[in-house]
Amino acid sequence: MEREYDKLVRDNIPEIIEDNGDVPVTRTVSGDEYESYLRDKLREEVDEYLADRDADELADILEVVHALGHVEGVSRDELAERRERKADSRGRFDDGIVLTDVN
Repeated sequence: MEREYDKLVRDNIPEIIEDNGDVPVTRTVSGDEYESYLRDKLREEVDEYLADRDADELADILEVVHALGHVEGVSRDELAERRERKADSRGRFDDGIVLTDVN
């Protein structure tokens, strides 16, 4: 039974599909097309996390964020440093503060 996906997958997925006795049909994208597929993948992973609220889905989001960082020329370390710097200056989301109005 043929199934169509047209979505970015992790690098080992074609091998896993073959190991399951199926034949994956793939192509490789780059440049703007790769970035577009990464953005779509980020939306997919966020939606899956919101539906499942599973830590593995959070890890998937992080993997896509790291890939997007790589495309933008930002290493994982630099991304972590930027996150920490922003957390130091603007805070985190630990306290559950909701801004309702500014008077």
